[in-house]
Amino acid sequence: MSFELWLVFIAVSLLPAISPGPGVMLAISNTLRFGRNATLASATGNAAGLVIIGYAVAFGFGALMATSAQAFTVLKFIGAAYLIYLGLKIWRDKSGFHVTDTSQAAGKSGWKLFLEALLVSVTNPKAILVITALFPQFMRSGRIDMLEISILSFTYAILCFANHAFIAFAGGHLRRFLTSAKRARWVRRITGGLFVGFGSALATASR
Repeated sequence: MSFELWLVFIAVSLLPAISPGPGVMLAISNTLRFGRNATLASATGNAAGLVIIGYAVAFGFGALMATSAQAFTVLKFIGAAYLIYLGLKIWRDKSGFHVTDTSQAAGKSGWKLFLEALLVSVTNPKAILVITALFPQFMRSGRIDMLEISILSFTYAILCFANHAFIAFAGGHLRRFLTSAKRARWVRRITGGLFVGFGSALATASR
C-alpha cells in the first residue's frame, strides 16, 4: 500500500471512526462513571475488537455477514441483548454517575472494562458491515496480503482509539458537572436509555 493511498484511507475512515455508536456511548459512560483511565482501558478493548473484525473481514467473515441472513441475525441479537443489558445496568446503578469533588466513583478493573468493550465491538454487525464495505476498496483484488490487512485494521482501530481517548481527556469537565446528584440521576437515565435504544435499533436493523 502506498503512502498516498494510506492517507486517503485515513481521510475516508475519519467519519465512521468518530460517528456516534455503541462504542462511543460506552466511552462516554465509562468516562463519566469511572474516569480517564477506565475509558482508556475500554478504548483498548474496542480497538482490539476492531482489529479482530478487520482480520475476520479479510478472511471472509464480513462476506458471510453480508450474504447469510441467519448469521447476521444471530450476531445482531447477541449484540442487541448485550447493549440492552448494559443500558438497564446503568439505569439501575443509582450511584454510578454521582461523583464528589474529592472522590471518584467506584470503578471496575481494567480487565473487565477491556472485555466489556471488546464484546460490544465484535458483536456489532453494523461495524462489521462498515469495515466490509470500506476495507476492500483499499486491498489488492484476488489476494490476501497480511501486511496490508494489518495496516488497514490497526489504522482504523487507532483512529477509533484516538476518538475515545479524546472523550476520556475531556471527561474532567463532565465529571465536575455530575457533582450534583440530581444532574447525575438524569445523565444516568439518559445514558441507560440510549444504550437500550441502541440495542433495540440493532435488534430491528436489516442489512
